[in-house]
Amino acid sequence: EHSYKLNISATKSMTGHLLGAAGSLEAMFCALSIENQIVPPTINFTEGDEDPEIDYNLNFTFNKAQKRELRAVLSNTFGFGGHNASVILKKFNK
Repeated sequence: EHSYKLNISATKSMTGHLLGAAGSLEAMFCALSIENQIVPPTINFTEGDEDPEIDYNLNFTFNKAQKRELRAVLSNTFGFGGHNASVILKKFNK
């Protein structure tokens, strides 16, 4: 139920495959998203690209960034050879 309220986006659509640099760049995207309160888009999605296995009622951020109050973001990075990481970044409150 809560998952439908979360934004889903993939910055790889804008950068391509960065091999070993993917995780660090994704962390920068996440930090900038929190700082600027904006969710980056997954670009180049067109109607008709739908996969029947995906629930498109989820809040995908297709083709246009969205302003949104962000307190925390999750970055999932999946690399070649099983080099995977998940990191949660949270807004720092003074």
